[in-house]
Amino acid sequence: MGKSIVNTYTTVLLTLAGVAVAGEALASRNAQTMQTKGGHQETPAQRAAAAVDNTRFARYTLTVLGGIVILLGIFRVVIHSVRYIRTLTCLNNDTQKYFKMPNLAYGAVKQHLLYAPLLRRRHLRELHFGWFHLGYVPTRFQSLFLAAVVIMNTTLSVSGIEWNGTRTAALSHLRNRTGTLSVINMIPLVVLAGRNNPLISLLSISFDNFNLVHRWFGRIVVIQALAHSVAEMMIVIEEGKWKTMQYLFQKNEMFWTGLVATAAFIAIILTASAALRHAFYETFLHLHIALVVLSLVFLWKHLENTMPQNYLLVMILLWAAERCIRFTTLIYRSVGRGGTKAELELLPGDACRVTLKMARPWVFRPGQYAFITVPSVGLWTSHPFSIAWSNSSADEKNQDSEKGYQITPDDILSNSQDKTSMSMIIRRRSGFTDKLFEKAERSASGIVTISALVEGPYGGLASLQSYGTVMIFAGGVGITHQVPFVRDLVAGYASGTLAARKVVLVWIIQLPEHLEWIRPWMTTILAMDKRRDILRIQLFVTRPRSTKEIHSPSATVQMFPGKPNVDTLIEMEAENQIGAMGVSVCGTGGLSDDVRAAVRRRQGVRNIDFLEQGFTW
Repeated sequence: MGKSIVNTYTTVLLTLAGVAVAGEALASRNAQTMQTKGGHQETPAQRAAAAVDNTRFARYTLTVLGGIVILLGIFRVVIHSVRYIRTLTCLNNDTQKYFKMPNLAYGAVKQHLLYAPLLRRRHLRELHFGWFHLGYVPTRFQSLFLAAVVIMNTTLSVSGIEWNGTRTAALSHLRNRTGTLSVINMIPLVVLAGRNNPLISLLSISFDNFNLVHRWFGRIVVIQALAHSVAEMMIVIEEGKWKTMQYLFQKNEMFWTGLVATAAFIAIILTASAALRHAFYETFLHLHIALVVLSLVFLWKHLENTMPQNYLLVMILLWAAERCIRFTTLIYRSVGRGGTKAELELLPGDACRVTLKMARPWVFRPGQYAFITVPSVGLWTSHPFSIAWSNSSADEKNQDSEKGYQITPDDILSNSQDKTSMSMIIRRRSGFTDKLFEKAERSASGIVTISALVEGPYGGLASLQSYGTVMIFAGGVGITHQVPFVRDLVAGYASGTLAARKVVLVWIIQLPEHLEWIRPWMTTILAMDKRRDILRIQLFVTRPRSTKEIHSPSATVQMFPGKPNVDTLIEMEAENQIGAMGVSVCGTGGLSDDVRAAVRRRQGVRNIDFLEQGFTW
């Protein structure tokens, strides 16, 4: 169903693009309409020239963005091809010496551009000012891309305007240009905000990265809309002074609807600050949607019978299509066949295990997450959680290792449709997670079953199967993202279907009791065929109550007190690296930044890739 959704949304994108192009034929007539309703006149030649420039520059914006998508697509095809060939070549090769050696040019690109934070080493470790969240520092590549988008829009906003002409003519041209570009930029703005954005799977770029670009496009849209409104106000003040201004507020619908839309845009930016998003996320989300709807209603009225209204129509239809796809997915996954049920089980360390008995499950892939809605807890609000485990009826019968069950690769890698449950670990925080924990806490047994709605799957873009050496770092509840990769790698090694020959899991927890979060799943993994030949587990307990709590069960499962030296751990594995090395991390911002720095330091010396999972919404 996921592929069909992407295909459907892509078809909608292409169809609506055709609608926008067809609407450009009305540019000259609509430009005249805008001048008539705006309260002042320009010559026909000026109007025609302005309309042609606005249309051409609007096309430039979409063409440049489309070109960037094509270039990124080519890059991803090359990367995926290399990894696929590497996997096939290494299936029966235990040394993989060729792939151990780095490509010096690509290594330099990764070290200084793709993996590098903007400044020194801070990226996912959030900036704070007292109690206020100030957001995250982008990488250098992200910064260069965003800077290029800002420069492009600034240039297109002011190029071709007759600054040496009359003040009114220049302001009029600036007003029309910034207004048109503001509406044009709403198209990528809404596409990048969608959970079902087809570019996510086509380019293998996470929603997290697209959401960063979405926020910057939002700022550009607001700045251009503000410039458009200020230019219009300067024109009417200069031509008719305050008397004309009062008349326009009272009688000219195009004028005041535009100001209301601009005011709503400004309110969106102010309420979408990182500090407010983190402190009152659910309030922010509802207010955000309400302000977007308000701005679109007044903007539609403002652009009535003008060419930019066609672009706005494209944007609205794309937004509606994405919402319809989300609603359809929610109903399909959750309604019928007895509905989807969520079993909540209290765990030590202020956590609970949520096991979803799916009405219509999907074939699970490592790295996937889903949005969960529990009406009895959070009404219609949905929240994303990584899926840590999937079970079929056959799996559930044989989870207990005390029965001596030997799990085979076929059990794990089976793509049959009998997978009936998805499990995740949710740590108690504020808001929705706190209410969910309290609901389980009120049960005498600590286990309660409730109705739930599931929207997904999302994610699952990364693959570690082409790497001979894999290091997996997890911090706290970040283990939920990493456990499926460990399971997949061990099963694939036993069946001879991947390149991995050495897998190291490093999990940092605060207390030994947090091991209970994944104990049944880890027991299953430890019982898998050939597990001892490939998997080593290193557990670091940062706040042990006593040294007696720190003990290593075996040579392949070791426990240590304190925090790990990430650089040292990676160096130890890199010295005896087999083939290409993949380093994955999911945890706190500080842990992610430490792993990133260690991987960057070894570019050009070893063939090492860095894979990071984070929710920075």
